[in-house]
Amino acid sequence: MAKLSLSFLPLVLAIILSSVRHSEQLQSSEAQTLLRITRLINFPVLKSLNNNTDFCNFEVKTAFTVSCYEGNITQLHIIGQKPAPLLPQNFSIDSFVTTLAKLPRLKVLTLVSVGLWGTLPGKIARLSSLEILNVTSNFLYGTIPPELSSLRSLQTLVLDDNMFSGPLPEGLSSLPVLSVLSLKKNSFNSSLPSSLSDLKNLRVLGLSQNHFHGELPDFSRLTNLQVLEVGDNAFGPQFPKLGKKLVTLVLRKNKFRSSIPAELSSYYQLQCLDVSSNVFMGPFPPSLLSLPSITYLNFSGNKFTGMLFENLPCNAELKAVDLSSNLLTGSLPKCLESDSKDRDVLYASNCLATSNQNQHPVPFCRNEALAVGIVPDQSNRKKASKAALAVGIIGGIFGGVLLVGLIFLVYRRINTNKTLKKSPPRSITENGSSGYTSKLLSDARYISQTMKMGALGLPSYRTFSLEELVDATHNFDTSTFMGEGSHGQMYRGLLKDGSFVAIRCLKMKGSHSTQNFMHHIELIMKLRHRHLVSALGHCFECYLDDSSVSRIFLVFEYVPYGTLRSWISEGHPRRSLAWTQRIAAAIGIAKGIQFLHTGIMPGVYSSNLKITDILLDQNFGAKISSYNLPLLEENMEQGGHGASSSGSITSSTSARKKHDGRTDVRDFGVILLELIKGRPVKSEAQIEDLEDQLQVALTADDAARRSVVDSRIKQTCLDLSVKTMMEVCVRCLREDPADRPSIEDVLWNLQYAEQVQDAWQGGESQSSEGSPVSSPKPPRLAFKL
Repeated sequence: MAKLSLSFLPLVLAIILSSVRHSEQLQSSEAQTLLRITRLINFPVLKSLNNNTDFCNFEVKTAFTVSCYEGNITQLHIIGQKPAPLLPQNFSIDSFVTTLAKLPRLKVLTLVSVGLWGTLPGKIARLSSLEILNVTSNFLYGTIPPELSSLRSLQTLVLDDNMFSGPLPEGLSSLPVLSVLSLKKNSFNSSLPSSLSDLKNLRVLGLSQNHFHGELPDFSRLTNLQVLEVGDNAFGPQFPKLGKKLVTLVLRKNKFRSSIPAELSSYYQLQCLDVSSNVFMGPFPPSLLSLPSITYLNFSGNKFTGMLFENLPCNAELKAVDLSSNLLTGSLPKCLESDSKDRDVLYASNCLATSNQNQHPVPFCRNEALAVGIVPDQSNRKKASKAALAVGIIGGIFGGVLLVGLIFLVYRRINTNKTLKKSPPRSITENGSSGYTSKLLSDARYISQTMKMGALGLPSYRTFSLEELVDATHNFDTSTFMGEGSHGQMYRGLLKDGSFVAIRCLKMKGSHSTQNFMHHIELIMKLRHRHLVSALGHCFECYLDDSSVSRIFLVFEYVPYGTLRSWISEGHPRRSLAWTQRIAAAIGIAKGIQFLHTGIMPGVYSSNLKITDILLDQNFGAKISSYNLPLLEENMEQGGHGASSSGSITSSTSARKKHDGRTDVRDFGVILLELIKGRPVKSEAQIEDLEDQLQVALTADDAARRSVVDSRIKQTCLDLSVKTMMEVCVRCLREDPADRPSIEDVLWNLQYAEQVQDAWQGGESQSSEGSPVSSPKPPRLAFKL
């Protein structure tokens, strides 16, 4: 029986092979279609093709390739030599596409350097199975046919190096799986439709070398976007809003005039950044040199300012850096002075302390910065000087000696005879930043922390004139009044550059010169971080007769999206933060606290943190608005106290010794309670009750823990993420400060909660099909209860 079975084996194999060959046989109609296509484009290497050609196994040095499946053509690749000549005058793109449409199963169509010319007809949409369309380096012109939006399977659309023009069709945004859109080297001459931000699967967007203009759409929702190339256009002036998964970002040769946003320092996957040949202003962000993935940086041809230092760190994989033609001062970082042949570094036409690569003298950079408005305009100071001179002339009628003395005292800003009757106050613009810059920048610990934590990128701290603040608030009109507390009145202002600010007015008691406040101003200048409501500048208003300070105006960022509580537990019918957003807010607050404790010397502690003092910016980033400001007011003569923006006055130094930051950790635990529960926490008794609930839930199962979480989001959070947050919260609320974790441990574990949540959400669809979703390993500092 076995022998009989073996005897039939050759026959069985023959039948199988026959069926395979039959399945690979191309249908005659599609073979005829291919022959007609080759004749239409008159490709010399294809002249030998005929009816007997096995197209499914035919290849001419990759110039002509066909792939088949079950008797149908699924891929067609025709690639010519560049530059390809125009096809003859009798060529018809319409007839050509009509012929292509007779390949109904075609999924991939590549027609590169073939010489195609004409307007791409809408009947290209008849290729309903098309997934990839690449017609690079031809002579196609006119607009993109709107019919392309009906190709629901289209994943890649490449129209590079043609002559397409006009606006982009809105219908592109309706392509559900489009992941690559490349339109480089064409003649498009419009702004971009905002609907491009609806392409959720987009990974590559190439628009370089066109005539696009206007603002780029908000691409922050394109969470899969990895490559954005928009060089050689007229985009601007604001830096685009982007997602954090970018690997390549090219903005060169446009009309951007803004500063580089601080969040760019957290783009940990970024490898290539080119912002050259724009008019970018503001401080150069040195933290970009040490991004973990960065290999190429080009900042040349802009107006970046700031001082570089020898000890700035660089990523070891950084291959090319171009800082030339900016307004940089200081010393070139040693990590960029390497003689390694593997790294190209250009830095000419700056004001660096080096004889290499043609540097300008330092005054050149300062004057150029003034010309483009990077530092405050000095016209107000000149006006103030003229006013002071006028007052001096009037005072001359009382004697020449008194005139000279008054002018000398006004310009030197020192106290005069305290018994004189005070004159009406006026503004004295006094540049605190320039007077203290060298001392501030020599603080190596502050420099390293601000680079590490992303403080650079905020608008430069500067001195404001009283005239600016009066104009910004319509002379402090009641319509701009925001509230009043023990730390003075708060106003909302609109600066001439279109940016909103919050202005706090502090009335001084007693007689104190501006110099008495400058060491406090120096500390305020250091308190700048993306998770703090940071000060942008100050203004002293002084009395004329003795130049003592009558009022101090502190100018802060204006944070538009309200308090964290308003998005969590005030029952707003249309808004509530998702679980991932709540974790991100908690991480932001923790980073702000960490900076207050360790980012400057001495640290800032015991700030009486409350959830109503946490504000959200336009990206839902958390910012701490209440922290101890190192500035004295009514009782300065008592000495040694810092003023909290929440109204409490505590000694930063004594608080540091007594609490060692654990008081702020406890306050942070209360904020975590509200983030988890989703309802206000307003009393100690309520805190204790909710803490007990968390303790019980931690020892129970998943269902018990979800019962404690805000009902609006409990179905969207991973149990391990929730459990980690609860553990952090319980530890922060421990009665004994010694039992509470450090803010570094808190931050570590919150980032772990975010990591496992992101991993779970990223693998949720895979898990639903039965494949396990692996979780990251627990952090080495995970709490053990």
